[in-house]
Amino acid sequence: MTNTIGVYGAGAWGSALALTAARAGAEVILCGRDAGEADRLNATRRSAHLPDAVFPSAITAHFDPASLAGVELVLLAVPAQSCRLAAATLAEVVGSETAIVSCAKGIEQATGARPSVAIGAALPGRRVAVLSGPGFADDVARGLPTAVTIAAEDAALADAICRRLAGPTFRPYAATDIAGVEMGGALKNVLAIAAGIVAGRALGASAQAAVITRGFVEMRRLAAAFGAEAETLMGLSGFGDLVLTCSSTQSRNYSFGLGIGRGEPPASFGKLAEGAATVGIAVQKAADFSVEVPIMAAVAEVLAGRLSVDDAVDRLMARPLKRENII
Repeated sequence: MTNTIGVYGAGAWGSALALTAARAGAEVILCGRDAGEADRLNATRRSAHLPDAVFPSAITAHFDPASLAGVELVLLAVPAQSCRLAAATLAEVVGSETAIVSCAKGIEQATGARPSVAIGAALPGRRVAVLSGPGFADDVARGLPTAVTIAAEDAALADAICRRLAGPTFRPYAATDIAGVEMGGALKNVLAIAAGIVAGRALGASAQAAVITRGFVEMRRLAAAFGAEAETLMGLSGFGDLVLTCSSTQSRNYSFGLGIGRGEPPASFGKLAEGAATVGIAVQKAADFSVEVPIMAAVAEVLAGRLSVDDAVDRLMARPLKRENII
């Protein structure tokens, strides 16, 4: 691979990953949708998405996807629901030797596909990897210590990408369980909304612990139905990411749930909460697989307006008594 890394998607997460790649010694092409924003970043070395970060000269912002032509490693940092379309755009400019790293956390609503599957359909024959784990864009941009998982079916590819991105404060771990890494990232967003609802409703720390613990059981069960390995869900991209996003208002999903718990209308939330886009299809797939996900199902009904928060709590507490099963 050459020493140039492309990042397609110049939001907060894509911009933070661009900074990470630059710190690792790469020249970075950061391609976004806003020509004016690209011009401003090149002129001022600042981004509206990460106002406190200073972007080094190793990062060049672009608007035209053609800027990524010839780049052998591209980090695709767009929302899960946009992965297929973004990959189709890249199909016109990147070659067959290009490795694509999905950095999205979600499940495609229309098809129930994981992001890497949607990307692979739009970019047949390309090597696809995934990056996920407990990391907030602001923390990564500031150079605070962060560890993530990078998975690819080809172990050598995962190792190579880890070497390209590793730096003094960014530690990637290689894996081959793409399904496990992606499902952990997708489902923890749904559970972060649940945790936020509990906090917003002031239901207490005991309820918070119960939601996170039993939600993790649901996450492992549903991920397994998608082909994930149990050990992966115990790692950074599963349990680690769940702990992070269920405990901080830096998490958009947790903050989204917090507002719901306080009685605020969803339309008042300005930032993207990928869990809100994922929960419906996650519950549908759980039904297809005959997997019980009562907490996720309650979140889906609350967000759809079919169930109040108080009624959701009553329903969960009234479930039949059973022996605890952590798998």
